[in-house]
Amino acid sequence: MSTSVEPKLFANKNLLAPSVEDNDNWTEVIKPKNNLLDLRLKELWRYRDLVGMFVRRDFVASFKQTVLGPIWFFIQPLLTTITFIIIFGRVAKISTDGVPMILFYLAGITIWNYFSECLSKTANVFRDNASIFGKVYFPRLTMPASIVLSSLIKFGVQFILFLIVWGYYLFQQKVAPNAYLLLIPFLVILMGLLGLGLGMIISAMTTKYRDLSLLLSFGVQLLMYATPVIYPLSTIGPKYKWIIMANPLSSIVETFRYAFTGAGSFSWGFLGYTTGFTLVILFLGTIIFNKVEKSFTDTV
Repeated sequence: MSTSVEPKLFANKNLLAPSVEDNDNWTEVIKPKNNLLDLRLKELWRYRDLVGMFVRRDFVASFKQTVLGPIWFFIQPLLTTITFIIIFGRVAKISTDGVPMILFYLAGITIWNYFSECLSKTANVFRDNASIFGKVYFPRLTMPASIVLSSLIKFGVQFILFLIVWGYYLFQQKVAPNAYLLLIPFLVILMGLLGLGLGMIISAMTTKYRDLSLLLSFGVQLLMYATPVIYPLSTIGPKYKWIIMANPLSSIVETFRYAFTGAGSFSWGFLGYTTGFTLVILFLGTIIFNKVEKSFTDTV
């Protein structure tokens, strides 16, 4: 006697594919292309522990297999300051507005190094971390964010060195600080965000044009000469002063030095211009970075 076997459907609804309402139970959900203005900052906050891990990695890797280790944080600005004193102070005899040379140059170098570090490392983030990006998913913005934070640690150490030198001349009554010292945290944030925004724009372009990464260090050096790091604004004539002030970094460096020494100038208008410029660059950089990171593995 033969029996027929009829196909049966699963009666248990739990065995069926999850409905749309069950999406909250999944750790990752595949969605269609995001809007261009979707910056996914909530996702960046969710991966804040990963940002901390990258910060520790960058700090340890910077001085791995070095003899002096973190002491290089002090040696680098000191050697640069001594070089500036000899070349620009003694040989070129460029004015420092009555501020002791070592303090004048160290102030500019300290705040400038933070911007330079953020810009250079962020601009090469795709090239330097291509192997990690191609293996596992995580919000790509965590990498630039960790660079800004790890560079902030280096800035903090160099800032302590600057405060020691500044404290000595303050005791000697050779400088006259003012209430604009309250702006220092804001200036540091501006410097970091501006380096981050410009770095993300350049990093997006270097995925296709590798020449930009080779020109970056040269460009940063030229930009420093267009910023009052080694000279005060008072030495620039009216004919060219507007060009220097068009550089958004100029007001940050000048305000930083003016707050600690009382020499130089300060303008709320120029600082407001720098703030607006920084926010625009950061916004554009984030959008461009998020757009390029979806396909950069095909070109890097």
